[in-house]
Amino acid sequence: MKKFLTAAIAATLATSSLGVASAAEAQSRGDRNEQRQERREDRREFRQDNRADRREFRQDVREDRREVRQDQRAYARWQQSQQRYNAGRYYAPRGYQTQTWSYGQRMPSYYRTNQYVVNDYARYGLRQPPHGYHYVRSGNDVVLAAIAGGLITAVIASLFN
Repeated sequence: MKKFLTAAIAATLATSSLGVASAAEAQSRGDRNEQRQERREDRREFRQDNRADRREFRQDVREDRREVRQDQRAYARWQQSQQRYNAGRYYAPRGYQTQTWSYGQRMPSYYRTNQYVVNDYARYGLRQPPHGYHYVRSGNDVVLAAIAGGLITAVIASLFN
């Protein structure tokens, strides 16, 4: 009987220790799963932050482009000069006559030489031209034209005597 009782106690202890070990193992597995899930969430948040940064950057670039376009539009297409300046006699390029330019026309390449470009625009009360544009003298008028193609954006009439 003693043998039977000892075997029963030993079996009870063995099964209870197995239960404790399996509970501890299950808890450690749960901890590992939680850690994995936390790492996944951290990576997901990092990706979302990067995505948000890229969106903000694109939005800033878009706003910058919009501001440049608005600056270009800020020039009135045709303006009458409030004050007249003396800048010496005007000579038209060879083969050309003095003509009245208007918005949307293209100036010939002869007018884009340094002889006709007005670099001291502040002296004549003109604002700084937008990037990619310059002022060109044509007769008594000054024209705001694109540097590359000569497309006229604005005409300031009667700036010179």
